[in-house]
Amino acid sequence: MAETQGGAQRPRTMFEKIWARHVIAEREGGESLIYIDRNFVHEGPFYAFDGLRLENRKIHRPLRQFAIADHYVPSKDRPAGVVQIADPDIRRMVEQLERNARDFGMPLIAMNDPRQGIMHVVAAELAMAQPGMITTAADSHTTSIGAFGTLAFGVGASEIKHILATQSLWFRRPRTLRVTVEGALPRGVTAKDVILAIVGKVGLAGGTGHVIEYAGPAVRAMTMEQRMTMCNMSIEMGARAGMVAPDDTTYAYLEGRQYAPSAAHWEQAVAFWRTLPSDPGAQFDKEVAVDAAAIEPMVTWGNLPEHALPITARVPHPDDAVDAKQRAHFERALAYMKLEPGMPLTEVTVDRVFIGSCTNARFEDLAAAAEVLKGRRAVVPAMVSPGSSDVKRRAEAAGLDLIFKAAGFEWRDSACSMCVGSNGDFPQPGERCVSTSPRNYENRQGRGVRTHLASPAMAAAAAVTGRLTDVRTLT
Repeated sequence: MAETQGGAQRPRTMFEKIWARHVIAEREGGESLIYIDRNFVHEGPFYAFDGLRLENRKIHRPLRQFAIADHYVPSKDRPAGVVQIADPDIRRMVEQLERNARDFGMPLIAMNDPRQGIMHVVAAELAMAQPGMITTAADSHTTSIGAFGTLAFGVGASEIKHILATQSLWFRRPRTLRVTVEGALPRGVTAKDVILAIVGKVGLAGGTGHVIEYAGPAVRAMTMEQRMTMCNMSIEMGARAGMVAPDDTTYAYLEGRQYAPSAAHWEQAVAFWRTLPSDPGAQFDKEVAVDAAAIEPMVTWGNLPEHALPITARVPHPDDAVDAKQRAHFERALAYMKLEPGMPLTEVTVDRVFIGSCTNARFEDLAAAAEVLKGRRAVVPAMVSPGSSDVKRRAEAAGLDLIFKAAGFEWRDSACSMCVGSNGDFPQPGERCVSTSPRNYENRQGRGVRTHLASPAMAAAAAVTGRLTDVRTLT
């Protein structure tokens, strides 16, 4: 039931509208039982299926669940299938996902399925994520598909088990945060730069307990792929989810895709979707404003996503910290990253470049990197893993693979790959890697690996110069 004030319906945020439609029951302590429209699993949460077997339970709505192989599948030598995966532990994880999907009757997008790709990329490509839905997955970056006006968030294995068994989840209602990006993006600035600037401004815990709605002219002007990049890194501020209100850009992207409403129901669906954006005057628990014109190409210097600075900046000094806690973070980051305070970021040399992950491996990302690489050659080892098999096919049809190969990049298959390395793709221990992934934590990309987050264009610039480079000097 809509809340009222003074006899009239109170203006509501998009989150409130979606939440109200999905609450089944409430209990003391502030938790609500919410209905889950769609749920995704990859190879990791096999414990959830083991738990169902032990309790002799079935999946309540198997066709609302989707198993997608992405974290453990190899990024090369795939035609021979799962049996040819050399590492027995990795092979067992991929086989286990296929067996669980088969045993419990849920749809599977397996390693060599033409639709295979990173879960959050595929969910968008196939229109599995739609405005007004609540979707969950065994991955914190599920919030990527919040770009469609979907309340999407990651859950753990025990929660996955509950969703599989009941198609619902006990969940504490989050607060709301609106981030408004005013103005237009300057030359050379991408959605990755915008979200890194926001994370740097808000901080690692600035969104804790909140669902973020991204708004403002700069966000409205973004493509769906750019909006997904923004929403993807919401979790890096501690937020439960990130969302963008649906609009004509959203509808044009979804129309005609595999799981989109059929032609007979399309207009009805769009009419409902148009009711979802936040009402004028809706109140958010917190507001943050960002000036797009002030954003420059960004890169991280330390080992937290909030350690993001314009490429024109210098490595900070511990004395620059605002408090003792931040000073400790700075000191630890400088030691791990082996950087000297005060050195220009453009003097930081790199050993390797990775373009991929659920953050930045869509077609537009690869096209942006290829534009920088044309006529140039990488001076460090570099690799591309497209976000999905469809992205790879489209890139090859456009000749982007030839540009990457001519520049000396490895052209791989779709997987989570070097973002987290669970399939065996790792930089060498101690290497400094520029990566388009969402996280730069210590040892995430491998033992002692020093990760610098950047946009695809900035990663390409680093590959051809061997150092952190302002892409605007190359284009």
